[in-house]
Amino acid sequence: MKKEQLSNLFERFADLLEFNGDTPFKINAYRRAARTLAELDGEIEPYWREGRLGELAGIGKGLQEKIEQFLSQGRIRQYDELLERAPKQLFELLSIPHFGPKTAALAHKELGVQTLEDLNSALENGSLAALPGMGAKKIEKIRQGLEFRRAAEKRISIGYALPLAEEAVSYLREKAGDAVGRISPAGSVRRVRETVHDVDILVETDRGLEVIGLFTKWPRVSRVLGAGHTKASVMIDDRFQIDLRAVKGESWGAALQYFTGSAAHNVRIRELARKKGDKVNEYGIFAGEDRVGGEKESDVYSRIGMPWIAPELREDRGEIEAALQDRLPDLIEPGDIRADLHVHSTWSDGQLPMEQMASHLRERGYAYMAFCDHSRAAYYANGLDPERLRRQGEEIMSLNERMAGFTVLAGVEVDILPDGKLDLDDETLAGLDFVIASIHSAFNSDPTARTLAAMENRYVDVIAHPTGRLISRRGGFEIDMERVIEGAARTGTALEINAYWDRLDLSDLNVKRAVESGVRLAINTDAHHPHHLPMMALGVGTARRGWASARDVINTLPLEQLRKWQKRSR
Repeated sequence: MKKEQLSNLFERFADLLEFNGDTPFKINAYRRAARTLAELDGEIEPYWREGRLGELAGIGKGLQEKIEQFLSQGRIRQYDELLERAPKQLFELLSIPHFGPKTAALAHKELGVQTLEDLNSALENGSLAALPGMGAKKIEKIRQGLEFRRAAEKRISIGYALPLAEEAVSYLREKAGDAVGRISPAGSVRRVRETVHDVDILVETDRGLEVIGLFTKWPRVSRVLGAGHTKASVMIDDRFQIDLRAVKGESWGAALQYFTGSAAHNVRIRELARKKGDKVNEYGIFAGEDRVGGEKESDVYSRIGMPWIAPELREDRGEIEAALQDRLPDLIEPGDIRADLHVHSTWSDGQLPMEQMASHLRERGYAYMAFCDHSRAAYYANGLDPERLRRQGEEIMSLNERMAGFTVLAGVEVDILPDGKLDLDDETLAGLDFVIASIHSAFNSDPTARTLAAMENRYVDVIAHPTGRLISRRGGFEIDMERVIEGAARTGTALEINAYWDRLDLSDLNVKRAVESGVRLAINTDAHHPHHLPMMALGVGTARRGWASARDVINTLPLEQLRKWQKRSR
């Protein structure tokens, strides 16, 4: 869509400007415009045709002219001119964590670095380390970043994979009609892993060739890698691979269990089955030559004396032992969520006014929510100072009078500063209903000590996206999560599972550690636009992978219980 093309173009425009040493104000203007366009409800063309571009947040006259140029000519002259003078693979270089535009500019000017191979050579021969400001620690992070990027290129984010799987299932249900019975995603997608290699779909049918033929004709398919009577492999947008497998009803359950995995989990299951004299594979459960089960997935587990195990747990991390001892956790369900406690509005860098955004949350069936716009240190996100927070609070009071049966909490996402202090004083925080604290800058300034200090504050309810990772770009800052989890348990502070697809922070492993330590969690979307709200499902999936129950998550509580849980009420 045009708005997505423009959003990406403006983000790259900002990178080019920063590479060329332009002013921060101009650079941030392009980045804010990119966010506005990415999260625009609807397309951009009507705003252009009707002369309403000026209604969009952060789109001034200069940017309006560039939007008009793109929509009428398919290009932006100034962007093309900047790109012509830039390194060949500038944007690939900038995808490397810790190799930002300023570093790229220095490496280009002094060493002629234009490609990823150039960067790798400069790392290997030591010339990059010889440049000003390139300490050993930064060089090692760039090296790790290059390796991280190469690995990430081979994986697909669950944020893309899960919606794609759901779209494929919907297409098959619509087009195949009575030719199909049960349909389900399988593999890593069904286990809600944060990244997957490809998307697996399982379909129950006696007309495999017909169903596979329909699937390969799906308009989303850009290339058919192979197709037969029981399996097809296709590429979507020449980027994502989907494998479809067709099985008969008598084998459905065994096949679903087998193709869901994980491999380590399945090995253990088959070992237990063999000890009982059975054979389990994708075709069914067999005692000698006799089929004794396999139509239902639960057959595989009940045959060896255990309850069905939720797909998210199937990683051989103790779930089999727990099942055999009948102590599997009662995992949180999407319907347990009563609120989203980390939502942004146009008071900072959100895309909708509070009333519109709150209406979207109420429509999702929530009982309450919290607006936690950025604090003033996040100047790039139009962060709020105490006076603006006070005025926002007054607007929230008025909003609550109009939203019967739904409560909006006045909150803030307060920055944890490099010295460990909070960006707002206690008097300001005490006047709010809910406070989350997070690190957004100076990642090298002891994030562990800063986070521990923030948790000591009686008004800080939650630490947001605790490790600062972005799955596609960086592994997070160097934070001692063992100490953070101990601190959260001691102070009674919740840790966030940020459900945004590229964060999922806490990770599933850290969720499990937190749950085992008695730390409460908050599953939030960090939504800047209504399009982000469905990502709550990714957060719930991550919580389930970490063995979390509803009782472990604070936004499953009724509002009055949440208020009693807060440190300020203890």
